[in-house]
Amino acid sequence: MRRPRVFIDGQEGTTGLQIHQRLARRTDIELLSIDADKRKDLTERRRLLNGADLVFLCLPDAAAVEAVGLIESPDTRVIDASTAHRTAPGWVYGFSELYKDPEKTIGGARFVANPGCHATGFISIVYPLVALGLLPRGAALSCFSLTGYSGGGKKMIAQYESGEKGKELYSPALYALGQGHKHLPEMARVCGLERLPVFCPVVDDYYKGMATTVPLHLDQLWGVERPADLRRAFEEFYAGRPLIHVAPDPEEQGAGAKIYSNAAAGRDDLTLIVAGSGSRCTVTALFDNLGKGASGAAVQNMNLMLGFEQTRGLAL
Repeated sequence: MRRPRVFIDGQEGTTGLQIHQRLARRTDIELLSIDADKRKDLTERRRLLNGADLVFLCLPDAAAVEAVGLIESPDTRVIDASTAHRTAPGWVYGFSELYKDPEKTIGGARFVANPGCHATGFISIVYPLVALGLLPRGAALSCFSLTGYSGGGKKMIAQYESGEKGKELYSPALYALGQGHKHLPEMARVCGLERLPVFCPVVDDYYKGMATTVPLHLDQLWGVERPADLRRAFEEFYAGRPLIHVAPDPEEQGAGAKIYSNAAAGRDDLTLIVAGSGSRCTVTALFDNLGKGASGAAVQNMNLMLGFEQTRGLAL
């Protein structure tokens, strides 16, 4: 039986390299490659895009749209890691844990949009609350999210790893201060929110790892009185999902419990941490921005689309 042919368009970028590393060790697929001097050759790219059973697009938004336009074969399926198609008609949002039957929803899709990293953390927290009827769609939410500098791509990585980097890069940096971060549309759209959250992303001087936090007043939720109630709701929603876990009460670890934003680096799963007292709490999604926040999620989606077990080849 022929192995599925897979092509990564944009393999030289951070996400493409991470996907390639995960797939290069596998013997159940045939990984197509393009010569380095032909990466921008439209004829060669068109040949590979149409010769593959599944294509990863690890490209800037405009280039991803162009690549989709080059695909003429009805048998080529696509996972787009860019922002271009995350709210586009005809594309399935590639967050498998949101679906009752991901093998059917994602597994049967032709076009899948891989989620953004910050969006993954926010959606993992807010989507279940809306879906379970605990959080009104018109809720005014805020979110802050810490990430390693690898999330900024090759240019930012070079800035942070330069031997001559400025002293300011040694401290956390708040960015997207104008509330125009590119992940905001998918965060609201996928969760079914009527208003965008106030979002504060922060990049820090470590390579990878992410902690996305949503503060909540529990008296604004329906039927939730204590943090333990919220923790139980997440456990029930994500029951049977192998890549999302709910941590026990951090207070059980003592009053000095902390969350380190790079604690999940190198893993492809995600852990939700509910902490608080009385009616005030925070919910934090702890994961790797290059794992469940990007390349790990892309490989999970590929597994579903090609009929493999969804955790095959992932680091858990």
